[in-house]
Amino acid sequence: MRFATVRAGGERLYGAVSEAGFVALSPDFAEWASLREVIAAGGLARLAKAAEGRGVTHESFTYDLPVPDARAIICVGVNFPDRNAEYKDGTDLPPNMSLFPRFASSFTGHGQPLIRPPENHTLDYEGEVAVVIGKTGRRIAQADAYDHIAALTLCNEGTIRDWVRHAKFNVTQGKNWDRSGAMGPWLVPFTDASQIDEARIETRVNGDLRQQDALARMIFPIRRQVEYISTFMTLHPGDIIVTGTPTGAGARFDPPRYLVPGDVVEVTATGLGTLRNRVEDEA
Repeated sequence: MRFATVRAGGERLYGAVSEAGFVALSPDFAEWASLREVIAAGGLARLAKAAEGRGVTHESFTYDLPVPDARAIICVGVNFPDRNAEYKDGTDLPPNMSLFPRFASSFTGHGQPLIRPPENHTLDYEGEVAVVIGKTGRRIAQADAYDHIAALTLCNEGTIRDWVRHAKFNVTQGKNWDRSGAMGPWLVPFTDASQIDEARIETRVNGDLRQQDALARMIFPIRRQVEYISTFMTLHPGDIIVTGTPTGAGARFDPPRYLVPGDVVEVTATGLGTLRNRVEDEA
């Protein structure tokens, strides 16, 4: 079952997605204003039950962020061995993970344009798997980490590369340009460890394979990410961890291959479908 947030007929709805279209379920669950509230109530199973045997309610709609009102979006940087080697700084694998925040305004939904701003044209792509927290926790043990994950989705953690170098040790401003990244298309409930442990991720630009790797090769596995992040902050339902990108981003080519208007970026991962977005200049 796949759950999405969409816009149709001038309103935001959540529900289930099938090959035929979208099944609006939010009108039946007025107590939950968004998928974040569904997740907080442990309600994904109820949504799945309600969707059984239902015909589509919308064949025409646009995708929004799956969790448009996420309280926290925490991103893990430099989390694959080959990605670490790209920096060519002679350092070993780091003992702890690099983290930075992103805000919902920096993302758009599946099928919506990625926006290249006029101030700088070093827009880059980073294909990643994102995990959505389903249960509140602080100081979560690695052995219990998967019990706190409700769902998975895809992320293109789009970055304005020049702006990550504007400060001495801060990348936040290069990571938060409005609609520079994307998330979606939908949430896939997390029910089995193999959905992470056996998954692979790929990123294509105009059909050209740029990134590919197995999540099992992460320097800091997702269990460790949940443990580490929950050490310093309480994780709440609907919080999102963007787990890291493989080698092959445009900045690492010689010369760099940054995104230009008309480019189409596709991020695919095992069992999660494809997140697809076209690049446009800001109007």
